[in-house]
Amino acid sequence: MLKSELMRIVIVDDEELIREGLKIIFSGYPEIEVAGTGADGNEAVELCKKYNPDLVLMDIRMPHLNGIEAVKKIKEYNSGIKILILTTFNDSEYIRQGLKNGASGYLLKDSSPDVIYDGIKAAISGNVVINPEVAQNIFIPDGVKRSDSPCDTAFIMNKYNLSRKEIEIIKLVAEGLSNKEIAYKQHLSEGTIKNNISAIFSKTFVTDRTQLAAFAFKNNIDNA
Repeated sequence: MLKSELMRIVIVDDEELIREGLKIIFSGYPEIEVAGTGADGNEAVELCKKYNPDLVLMDIRMPHLNGIEAVKKIKEYNSGIKILILTTFNDSEYIRQGLKNGASGYLLKDSSPDVIYDGIKAAISGNVVINPEVAQNIFIPDGVKRSDSPCDTAFIMNKYNLSRKEIEIIKLVAEGLSNKEIAYKQHLSEGTIKNNISAIFSKTFVTDRTQLAAFAFKNNIDNA
């Protein structure tokens, strides 16, 4: 999508008040075109076929076809459509399954319009969008939450054989930055950052940026 183009989105929620409220809010942003709205997962799929949006902003718990299954169907239809789950449910199993099915991230419905707007932009740009309250529940086994202790950077570096530069890259990934944005901040090439992140994945035993963000959250690296 070119910078000059509008971000075309569709909004799907079974509660009309929320659905129409979000439509009114985001229709007020000059960079966003709200192409359509729907009330369940089936309508989300049909809206994608009709409007080919850049992004779907969608609830989880809806009748007929829930948001998690809708993510899967939309991605099967067009893998390029980004999907941002907007929900009141901070539910780890839903979160994991939604991300597994291809969602670009999760935000809670009590997020401010500007936070959701920033999430829309980030997701369309290819970044992972995870609300901090949601992040603590993803990819963390046995109910383990964020450590109450400050990050022991030296311990983490030693345990996972990470360099100081790699710790900084992990923090930036957890903030949702793209490889290009990280490269700019670190004064390195985008290719170098890509190689560094691949090495970090191997060292921390994760397979994607979302899991790495959860790793950062769990170990308080994002606050280091």
